[in-house]
Amino acid sequence: MERLETGIHAGRLSPAEYDDNFSDLHPRLDKHEALVASDRCYFCYDAPCMTACPTSIDIPLFIRQISTGNPIGSAKTIFDQNILGGMCARVCPTEELCEQACVRNTAEEKPVEIGRLQRYATDAAMNAGKQFYSRAASTGKKIAVIGAGPAGLAAAHRLAVKGHDVVIYDAKPKSGGLNEYGIATYKSVDDFAQKEVDYVLSIGGIEVKNGQLLGRDFSLSDLQAQYDAVFLGIGLAGVNALKVDGESLPGVEDAVDFIAKLRQSGDKGTVAIGRRVVVLGGGMTAIDAAVQAKLLGAEEVTICYRRGKEYMNASEFEQDLAASKGVIIRHWLAPKSIVAKNGAVAGIEVEYTALAEGRLVTTGETGVIAADQIFKAIGQTFEASGLGALRTEAGRIAIDGEGRTSIEGVWAGGDCVLGGDDLTVSAVAQGRDAAESINRVLAAGLQPAVAVA
Repeated sequence: MERLETGIHAGRLSPAEYDDNFSDLHPRLDKHEALVASDRCYFCYDAPCMTACPTSIDIPLFIRQISTGNPIGSAKTIFDQNILGGMCARVCPTEELCEQACVRNTAEEKPVEIGRLQRYATDAAMNAGKQFYSRAASTGKKIAVIGAGPAGLAAAHRLAVKGHDVVIYDAKPKSGGLNEYGIATYKSVDDFAQKEVDYVLSIGGIEVKNGQLLGRDFSLSDLQAQYDAVFLGIGLAGVNALKVDGESLPGVEDAVDFIAKLRQSGDKGTVAIGRRVVVLGGGMTAIDAAVQAKLLGAEEVTICYRRGKEYMNASEFEQDLAASKGVIIRHWLAPKSIVAKNGAVAGIEVEYTALAEGRLVTTGETGVIAADQIFKAIGQTFEASGLGALRTEAGRIAIDGEGRTSIEGVWAGGDCVLGGDDLTVSAVAQGRDAAESINRVLAAGLQPAVAVA
């Protein structure tokens, strides 16, 4: 067992404990469970659950198809709107979207398990190798997609179905974006992210070039000269800084890097973790980092958030999950400085906060939390070079209702755009809709001019 000076080391647990800790959070329903769950749906004609879904999946229809013993047909209903429906079934905050809108809630009952039913159907189709789409006749048009995350993959698939040729450029060695690198391991087991990428690409007509970074290996103007249209799904590559003393000390890490390292590790026992861990932030990344730190064997994990519980971006379900794993969540605390000992992290000095006339202020009261490892999960930022004169607003790419940017022939979607909400399902919807817009523009250019009498 390798022990580091900071108290951070690997191999805290046995192989069996790692396997158990990182097993599937919500195992797939079996056939009987799916039939029972689907039978609880009222099949509402006005379907508030469908309205709550960013991709507008016909939820009553796909559940009815399951209830009548047709999971493959159900999967097609899902994929017609969301080709990444398998991953969305695993990572979507359904408790805040479709399931929150379920009318069962009005009777103070448990909502229909829409997410698990969606997984049941999509898994059935993917495991059977069932493909629902074939490419239209070639249009002769080529589109560049930057980013192989949810938005880029959704756009590429829809464009390929329309008969266009697509080339995806992605900076990472593997495709999938946050689905591959940015979610908790226990939410997507058995390399599902890559299986889904393979399923999406199997439509044909899509080439992926990994290890290609915008601003380093090519620019937007380079692609404009080579392609008929460009879609930007570049996500958020930067991480906000704490801007406190000691931030560069060994033991202070970005939570997104920690999650990615854990996701890519074939052996969880090789991932080093501290004995006392502090996570700064209140969103999904903070929860994912904190829970997984605990699952790796950290004795004490504390989330510090500068506002109250009601302001946390993480859903109540995720907060409860963290608490159930032994994570301590403390509110109204802001980082003041990192405490060092022997050149490494020994703790974090925090200052209490409060709201004064609607503004967050510090009270002057401080304290120290012992820690040998600190994860920063205080938000990601848009960072991209090579975009030329592309207009941005509030630190994101500005787009219209169809995903069009300020540059003709360039569309964008996902977390990188203004109004993005950091949800996989929303990124899929924006990629899909931008693809439809691109297709309309290209199709109009292919049509012969109408003779004027």
